Amino acid sequence: MTTLRIEPGSLSGTLRVPSSKSMDHRALICAALAQGKSQVEEVSLSKDILATCDCLRQLGAEISSQEETDGRTGFAVEGCRPHQAGTVLDCGESGSTLRFLIPLAAVSGETFTFIGSGKLGSRPLDPYEAIFREQGLLFQKGSDTDNFPLKVRGPLRPGKFTLPGDVSSQFISGLLFALPLLDGDSTLEITGKLESQSYIALTLSALQKYGIRIEHENYRWYRILGNQQYQPRQGAVEGDYSQAAFWLTAGMLGRTINLLGMDPDSLQGDRAIIPILQRMGGQVVFEGEKLVSRPAVPLGTTIDGGDCPDIIPVLTVAAALSQGHTEIIHAERLRLKECDRLQAMTTELNKLGAKITERPDGLSIDGVVELGGGTVECWNDHRIAMSLAVASILCREPLTLVGAECVAKSYPDFWEDFAALGGHYEQCDG
Repeated sequence: MTTLRIEPGSLSGTLRVPSSKSMDHRALICAALAQGKSQVEEVSLSKDILATCDCLRQLGAEISSQEETDGRTGFAVEGCRPHQAGTVLDCGESGSTLRFLIPLAAVSGETFTFIGSGKLGSRPLDPYEAIFREQGLLFQKGSDTDNFPLKVRGPLRPGKFTLPGDVSSQFISGLLFALPLLDGDSTLEITGKLESQSYIALTLSALQKYGIRIEHENYRWYRILGNQQYQPRQGAVEGDYSQAAFWLTAGMLGRTINLLGMDPDSLQGDRAIIPILQRMGGQVVFEGEKLVSRPAVPLGTTIDGGDCPDIIPVLTVAAALSQGHTEIIHAERLRLKECDRLQAMTTELNKLGAKITERPDGLSIDGVVELGGGTVECWNDHRIAMSLAVASILCREPLTLVGAECVAKSYPDFWEDFAALGGHYEQCDG
């Protein structure tokens, strides 16, 4: 376990943000399903993306990597219809990998075993289990309390599918990847309140780029033609707003930070970081090719986490250091991530002198001028670690961060980028 001692101090400078992990997953999956050669460029490697690549190889795709500029990686992908090139799909701790690929594994009539680590084995899979049971397909979990090892076997049949909208959008995306490959047309209806619509928009955008046509009505009803073929393509992946959120918040709390590689017209739900910080008084604007965040005195507000759960941890830091009161609402799904992120941020920031109260679906926060210092835990959650690093900017004393290596799940170069912007830390293991 890695422990870092971070000295308080503002960050500043210019940085190229890692590619969107959400779009990395989607582009690689689409390329792996295309009959022919695709090139997926400017991918930022992380444990989650490597897990997706490894699982796609088990489903028959040939994937090779080549180092590009700025530390990013290009992938050459020879795609195919999913089949049993291997039998075990190790998803690591990636919920996207698991939920996106279960329906694709069921396209064939062969048996696959999914495994994983961390809390992934306890994250819900009920919507898929119901579909498999209804179609008489194998969906065998390890136990009542652990998904793994999870054995599945198709073939998935076309038809009418129904999913509740208040569960992870990853289930919807998983079906949207698989249903166009089936031998017949399908419909998909979403019932109840729809969460994370923006992530579904990302999936539809990726599918369209790879030649898949899906009709939908307000993201609640979909008509998916069967027997479609994914078309190979070449293209780069845009910058990740969920990762940009850490630096944009740091710019507001400290000194000016400029970010490169961001698409101002992105469909990413986490692009909401810009208007949310602006509503809090932040000076966050595009200036040519740069997304700029300048220092400001943050103000309390109401933040709806329903469509942008991944940026809520760092927004909790901003709120904890704001003037006035902040309510974070519709954020109950953060309790089902790598850790209970609402509990984690409350526990660790309150250790430093924040005034945060947990509620069932969010947080109630009274801002303070600065935080203290001391030792905090990362809860083996990359977004908790990176958010606490941002909190160090306005600490009076050094911050000791236990478990800092967990950033590798999504942003392996985070600490190098932290240092490049002027952050000072030292490893103090042993």
